[in-house]
Amino acid sequence: MKRNTMNDKPEPPEPPEPPAGPESGALIEPSDEAVVRLEGELAEMKDRYLRLAAEYDNFKKRSVKERTEAWQRAQADLVQRLVDALDDLARFAHVDPTQTDAKTIHDGVDMVERKMWKALEAAGVARVDQVGVPFDPHMHEAVTTRPADHPAKDHTVGAVLQPGYRMGDALIRPARVIVLQWQGGEGRGSGDGK
Repeated sequence: MKRNTMNDKPEPPEPPEPPAGPESGALIEPSDEAVVRLEGELAEMKDRYLRLAAEYDNFKKRSVKERTEAWQRAQADLVQRLVDALDDLARFAHVDPTQTDAKTIHDGVDMVERKMWKALEAAGVARVDQVGVPFDPHMHEAVTTRPADHPAKDHTVGAVLQPGYRMGDALIRPARVIVLQWQGGEGRGSGDGK
């Protein structure tokens, strides 16, 4: 037996022999049966994938078509509600002014306006035209400001120049308004508006 000295390098241990078999990482030739079985599974998966892709594409097309049809039905329903009022308006637009007095025309236009509002309200349309309410930038468009005569009226709607409209929760057009602003009582007659 040889004795190790400091100058001798220790010999590295030899790695163990890998076991033989499929776990060893050695290439194993697959059997013809396994290849046929795997090719069949692959073909089945491909077929399922293509069917799912086609079903999804059909679903997207059907959804777009249904949305379009629903939108068209909603528009047709609104127009159907308005046609009676439009017919009345057309009748008043074609009256002979020499044979009709102003009150009759005024009353007729007023009736048409009420009919149109009845139809629009049934469709969920509401007017945004309140004065004295707090200014809301989501509902109002500030055109200009005016001094408020009291601190409680600060940032409230002082006048509506053009009404706004909303349908349900959706704003169709903001109301164009004048907003009141409290400027304090200094130099303004102690806030009495003079």
